[in-house]
Amino acid sequence: MLSPLETGVWTGACAAAGLALGAGGCAWAAMGPGSQIFGRALTAPRRPGELALTFDDGPNPATTPRLLDLLGSHGVRATFFVLGCRAEAQRALVGRAAAEGHVVGSHSWSHPNLAVTAADRVREELRRSKEALEAICGVPVRFFRPPFGGRRPMVFRTARELGMTPVLWNAMTSDWREPSGVRIAERLWRKVDGLTRRGWAANVVLHDGGHREPEAERGPSLTAVELLLERYKDTHRFVTLEAWV
Repeated sequence: MLSPLETGVWTGACAAAGLALGAGGCAWAAMGPGSQIFGRALTAPRRPGELALTFDDGPNPATTPRLLDLLGSHGVRATFFVLGCRAEAQRALVGRAAAEGHVVGSHSWSHPNLAVTAADRVREELRRSKEALEAICGVPVRFFRPPFGGRRPMVFRTARELGMTPVLWNAMTSDWREPSGVRIAERLWRKVDGLTRRGWAANVVLHDGGHREPEAERGPSLTAVELLLERYKDTHRFVTLEAWV
């Protein structure tokens, strides 16, 4: 039998644990790429052997042209989630990506964490970016990836109201801070191979830009892309996200 003091301590500990679990669950719902709690998002279908290369935070005048050259040399099309504010400054580069058959999607206007952004600003971030990209590319923008993966129910609802499918991912590393392209590629190989064994396609995220630096150095990410293209050229089909809707 517990004493009153022990009972109080136990009750307090249980309450604290419950709050911690609740906070952890909310964090996963708002930020976890595998969570569908706050709304359905496109990740990847059960199509082992398909691989979508997606790139966030561009366009980057120092990296994106080299990336487009690399993809073009392999005949591979990818999906670019670009920032509206950067697209306005690099219109020709975004237009080139679209003209070469790549899919251009929205990554918001300025890269806030939409899980904690006021609702009116969320709508403005998505609307402004979509309209800018459509003016540049001349085609509807159909896909939206939230910065950091951050969302809450109204974020995905707003994206859908604007005609965009929310997109997350199932294969990513911290390529934006890893100095070795080989290590980036090796980590992604393990993820892609594991997804293939389990019967899933791979939705790979890399970064051709940086939300804090318009001309961030992304040489290691480019090296990783080249290694991925070489490794999977005979075993996987490279697709854009349009193949999965």
